Amino acid sequence: MTGVLDTRRTATESPDHQLDHQHSHPADSHHSHSGHFTHLKCKECGAEYEATAMHVCELCFGPLEVKYDYEAIARNVSREKIAAGPNSIWRYKDFLPVGSDPIDVGTGMTPLLKANRLARRLGLKNLYIKNDAVNMPTLSFKDRVVSVALTRARELGFTTVSCASTGNLANSTAAIAAHAGLECCVFIPADLESGKVLGTLIYNPTVMAVRGNYDQVNRLCSEVANSYGWGFVNINLRPYYSEGSKTLGFEVAEQLGWQLPDHIVAPLASGSLFTKIHKGFQELIATGLVESKPVKCSGAQAEGCNPIATAFKEERDFIAPVKPNTIAKSIAIGNPADGIYAVEQARKTGGHIETATDEEIVEGIKLLAETEGIFTETAGGTTIAVLKKLVEAGKINPDETTVVYITGNGLKTQEAVQSHAGQPLEIDPKLDSFERAWDRARTLDRLEWQQVLV
Repeated sequence: MTGVLDTRRTATESPDHQLDHQHSHPADSHHSHSGHFTHLKCKECGAEYEATAMHVCELCFGPLEVKYDYEAIARNVSREKIAAGPNSIWRYKDFLPVGSDPIDVGTGMTPLLKANRLARRLGLKNLYIKNDAVNMPTLSFKDRVVSVALTRARELGFTTVSCASTGNLANSTAAIAAHAGLECCVFIPADLESGKVLGTLIYNPTVMAVRGNYDQVNRLCSEVANSYGWGFVNINLRPYYSEGSKTLGFEVAEQLGWQLPDHIVAPLASGSLFTKIHKGFQELIATGLVESKPVKCSGAQAEGCNPIATAFKEERDFIAPVKPNTIAKSIAIGNPADGIYAVEQARKTGGHIETATDEEIVEGIKLLAETEGIFTETAGGTTIAVLKKLVEAGKINPDETTVVYITGNGLKTQEAVQSHAGQPLEIDPKLDSFERAWDRARTLDRLEWQQVLV
């Protein structure tokens, strides 16, 4: 079978299955690398492949994952070396599947905030928010995965990069490709929020707005990847791309003083982010950077697109695809590629997977904003709403160190909260006009609080 790794060969030898295409052929497929990653391995049947642009096993069609030499990493890393590294995800370069100088646009090392006001409101003691709403350069966690994917794409010789996206990924791919001087063509559903469309167009890529949902966009992209041989960050480059999410695990551990949290709550779209944060924790344990301890992993989905939550609740070992219908477009993936691995991880770690309605998502956005001063998009609203539900159901111990992952910025999805955020008080430029409005505002506040207490 072509491409299956014969372990007697070197990992730098090229397989025979390089894509044959007209437009953007990697210049040379014989790429040695100086990183600590060794090969790709199928998560299902264990078949091994060389580290090229492929994401599906040719024997069983299972997903491929990057494998590393952890003994070599352990010899090479220390807490001190990491701390002395760049103030970005690339301080963890030893754990990432790149061998050359990375594309560093300042991505990562986002704040880990102790959320005391939100914690008090919910009845928790040790709550932290990992705030990727301020990630660089495009204000979502996708900047992490794209920085890794495009660095690897460049190493593999691609000159045109692409993606299928619900918005944030298109923003990241377009921005980081512009910085790296790579040609870029991205595919989005035609009904995306205007902020996300503008947030891609401004970098001047070619944008294809597809009349269909994300899963249909994704299918089209698979065909384009096969015909044109472009580097699609979430298709043929997916094994490398998904590794970027591990940095959300690494940073939290480092920011907690090289300790693992007790419980994490993260949004679920494809399920990849969720599983990779956990993989990041495991790699820190494996290389001796943190003490081993169990971390419960809980996931959040929108009720209008909940295939992973449904599989978890019904104790199934497969995912039944759904047609998305929710304001949380950034996590509206009806046929999630890593869904079953996310279910397994929640089960294995003693975590939970819960859903939130569109109304609860809006309330979650507002709750985070008014308690902690963080404006998140709908994915973050979903995560906060689910955090609240898990606490109310007694599924989060108030004494545990809980970290909630906020993955994107509310400025991108203003439509979701436009009609729920209230209106400014219009006044004349006179003191008595201000005083009347101020009294009215205070009275309304008191009434709202009385309703809350009831």
